Amino acid sequence: MSSIMVRTTQKVIVHVAIFILALLPLVSATENHKKKIVHECNDHKVLELSPKLSFQIILHGFLLWASMGFLMPIAMLVIRMSNKEENGRRLKMIVYAHAALQVLSVLLVAVATIMSVINFENFFDNTHQRLGLALYVAIWLPFIAGIFRPDKGSKNRGVWYAFHWLIGVTVTLLGIVNVYIGLQAYNTKTMISTSIWNWLFSVEVAVIAFIYLFQEKWHYIKQSGGILGNESVRPTDQESSPTRKKELSPSS
Repeated sequence: MSSIMVRTTQKVIVHVAIFILALLPLVSATENHKKKIVHECNDHKVLELSPKLSFQIILHGFLLWASMGFLMPIAMLVIRMSNKEENGRRLKMIVYAHAALQVLSVLLVAVATIMSVINFENFFDNTHQRLGLALYVAIWLPFIAGIFRPDKGSKNRGVWYAFHWLIGVTVTLLGIVNVYIGLQAYNTKTMISTSIWNWLFSVEVAVIAFIYLFQEKWHYIKQSGGILGNESVRPTDQESSPTRKKELSPSS
């Protein structure tokens, strides 16, 4: 796979993802309104939370937000810092930081999944549970791929990079979507408003998306600044060196 195709795919996925994520709060609010109407009409039983169950649900949601909604996107931003990095020591630190964030994210997802299996009813009859199960399996793929990373310059490096990037971005985006779905499911079950959390999470996603897009142009901005800086100290067309002036002066 050529680098041009990889970059084009990255840009398409990122821009589509940003558009979808920007619409999620509006969709969530609309769906919540519909759920409330259905609840009132059908006398749907609201889940009564004991203090223990409430704490378990909140902790479950916090762990999944920390892993899927924060650590994985940050790990993606961190590894992108290595694209133009030439210093070997800094490059190694970036790779280690990326790996540490990924490992911590996987561990938090594992803890949240174990909590869900032990404490909650899991019939996998809703989108949040089904997507959560799929993500729990999928999150191990970039982790395992990172362990078996081919050396630079090997013939399989390009294929490995495309797979590792694609599965990593896909898991991250679906993880963000599932956070929204989880908030909506919590609102539907308990009728407790989650609007503030939807908007706060949307702000976080928007900031991460902005940094992601900005990173793509940062190297160009630095290069442009260097070029403009060099040009600003160059002599203008009207200025000439003393030797040149002497050559152009009329002979006496």
